Amino acid sequence: MSEREIEITELGHRGDGIAATENGPVYVADALPGELVRAEIVDGRARNATIIRISPDRVPPVCQHYARCGGCSVQHLAEAPYLAWKRTLVEKALAGRGIDVPVSDTLPATSGGRRRAVLTATRAGRMTLLGYHEKASHRLVDVLECPVLDPAIVAALPGLRELAAQALPKKGDLRVSVLLTTTGLDVGLENADKGYERRIPALSQKTVELNLARLSVNGEVILEVRPPVLDMAGTALTAAPGGFAQATLEAEHVLSELVLQGAGKAKTVADLFSGVGTFAIRLARQANVHAVEGDAAAIAAFDKALRRASALKKVTHERRDLFRRPLMREELDAFDAVVFDPPRAGAQAQAEQLAASKVGTIVAVSCNPATLARDLRLLIDGGYTLQSVTPVDQFHYSPHIEVVAVLKRE
Repeated sequence: MSEREIEITELGHRGDGIAATENGPVYVADALPGELVRAEIVDGRARNATIIRISPDRVPPVCQHYARCGGCSVQHLAEAPYLAWKRTLVEKALAGRGIDVPVSDTLPATSGGRRRAVLTATRAGRMTLLGYHEKASHRLVDVLECPVLDPAIVAALPGLRELAAQALPKKGDLRVSVLLTTTGLDVGLENADKGYERRIPALSQKTVELNLARLSVNGEVILEVRPPVLDMAGTALTAAPGGFAQATLEAEHVLSELVLQGAGKAKTVADLFSGVGTFAIRLARQANVHAVEGDAAAIAAFDKALRRASALKKVTHERRDLFRRPLMREELDAFDAVVFDPPRAGAQAQAEQLAASKVGTIVAVSCNPATLARDLRLLIDGGYTLQSVTPVDQFHYSPHIEVVAVLKRE
């Protein structure tokens, strides 16, 4: 198969370089815009690529695992063009729905590293591997370092590997979730071996040896040495086992500030897909808040935190599946502002009801620009004006991006 030279003109949404050719786009892994590449072209992808003109934006990767690990895709891109690329991802998603508004510069929120990680453990002969999957592969990279994680999690990796070995299923992988709290690591093991109950004494002993705050297996708390506590703007919240938290503490602060600014002087706020109350607790310092969340454990953690909180206005909460039963227009009209922060699937059903409501301000938070653009289109078509769009980067070196959008009904 013959080689040819191609020039990279843009960076794709997954971090691959893209060259425009007479036969359509060609995707080149690890290539950057402006680079000239010699490669074999097979089904729109470059093979055995050699860079013959290097971009001035190229920098050395910071991790020894980068060439194989699928956890990061753009460690080779300098910070300024990297943040600009993330803004472009949001702009393209909006443009795809016919939304043409200025998008703010990306706010970096990765300082200190990620406090939440989801790793995979598997067997390799008599060894236990713990890490991330290789790029475009089911093979696992046994991670020895990870510059995007908080150092406390990195230091715990050898012990977590030993802990995972106690619960590995005979077939398949073990999911290992780790959350760094103010009182230590909260660890959850999912898809554990069906006979893990026989190993509870060993698992408990290892939990104590590693000084973990809590260990859960298949959703069951095995041992809680001390409650894993998150500080929600001065309110202590015990994390739900395997529950969601913003990946970095800095991102939690940045996103919360954007939400508070967006809500403005609203006196009554509905916080939809509220989780454990990351935004609700902060909003309740300036407004009456009704929090709605479908996950029972998250609502329970939020309720427990409220019992210890002080200096909050009236807070109510409701467990409700907003995908199946969104708040209806008549319910929404009771609020001055609505905040919603759904999973990656977005909030289409809820956005349809909001579009028909009289709510004055909507603050949309999303980890998926594509579904956010779809939901914003519904709101704009319903008469809302999109006032600001702000990307927030908390997943360093990856294509993932958080976005906060503020809309007003004039």
